[in-house]
Amino acid sequence: MLEVKVENCAGIDVGKKFLAVCVLTGPADRKPAAEVRRFGTGVKELERLRAWLVETKCTEAVMESTGSYWKPVFNILEGSLKIVLANPEQVKALKGKKTDPNDSRWLASLLRHGLVQGSFIPPRDIRELRDLTRRRRTLVGEGSSERNRVQKILEDANVKLGNVLSDVFGMSGQAMLEALLENKRSPAEIAELAHWSLAPKIPQIVEALEGHRMSEHHRFLVRQALRHMQYIEKMIEDLDQEIAVKLKPYQKQMELACTVPGIQLVSAASILAETGMDMSPEGPFPDCHHLASWAAICPGNNESAGKRRSGKTRQGNRWLRGMLTQTGWAAAGKKNSLFLARYQRIKLRRGGQRAVIAIAHAQLIAIYWALRNGSPYPEQVQRREQDRREAQIRHHLQRLTKLGYEPDMHA
Repeated sequence: MLEVKVENCAGIDVGKKFLAVCVLTGPADRKPAAEVRRFGTGVKELERLRAWLVETKCTEAVMESTGSYWKPVFNILEGSLKIVLANPEQVKALKGKKTDPNDSRWLASLLRHGLVQGSFIPPRDIRELRDLTRRRRTLVGEGSSERNRVQKILEDANVKLGNVLSDVFGMSGQAMLEALLENKRSPAEIAELAHWSLAPKIPQIVEALEGHRMSEHHRFLVRQALRHMQYIEKMIEDLDQEIAVKLKPYQKQMELACTVPGIQLVSAASILAETGMDMSPEGPFPDCHHLASWAAICPGNNESAGKRRSGKTRQGNRWLRGMLTQTGWAAAGKKNSLFLARYQRIKLRRGGQRAVIAIAHAQLIAIYWALRNGSPYPEQVQRREQDRREAQIRHHLQRLTKLGYEPDMHA
């Protein structure tokens, strides 16, 4: 018989318009009494739900992390009782027996017997920081999309600047785009707007502009895209200011994270907004391996009948994984870095993509220990090298002892 962990608990099946809530109450050695009620998702209904749970002396409640529908419920119940957010994949009900009341009973039963592994929910200030960093990355992606649209318009107008300039939206490229929109200069005059470092490419720039077919229709579309890009840049600047305000209490953690090769201020803010700042043994991640597993940035376990199958990484937090992949590539190109040597070593055996994931894994581990010990990354490397040296000394001394060597302690 399964051991009862929670005597008074609730299971909440979350929907967009209403909730099905099952409360299980009773001593651990007896069958619990079950009561199922239905509530709306408005604030008044959720407050009525909270009052009922407090009245029944519920200490814990569980619900699935279904989209964003769980957040209004969490906002009302937070502070009144412990909320366990369950992964839907781990608490699936049996097919053919699935209704909202049954789902709530099933969730409450799992929670009562301690069979639900709660998801990590950071404190409110970290959740707000997470919203800002995710919003920033979304805007950066939209800006990239607008740049790609401008490139397509230029291709449609037979303007081949993208074949000559490495960045069409650099200082020289933007000046040329403005001249094309004004339509008052010849290709040779537009090419003269290039920065002095592009002087050897001026003949190629002239060739890329000669005979273009840019019409007023193309100019209208480009102007629209450029105005949108300027607006996005202004929004990103505002976000950066708000993120800086949210990060003021965590300047030390930011500085420690930025000591890891490949990690800059923007990436450090994004990573720490997802993982939180608490890396103590009593925190959500008791050790670095728990953090890497939660981030799904380590090999997965897939073994059955004594056979080891594919160990590809799971689909974890896409925001964290995406940022770590970017920082992994940055660290893989860092000269005189241990990450570079590791990347080159793994790339020969497993390929570049897997090597970058391995570098991202190492970066996350380094950030964990930097925050936990309060020491920057270079000190971690020195300590690791010292530990490795001492381990080698112990190993060789043991080997020499087995071969009959007895060191002269008085020599």
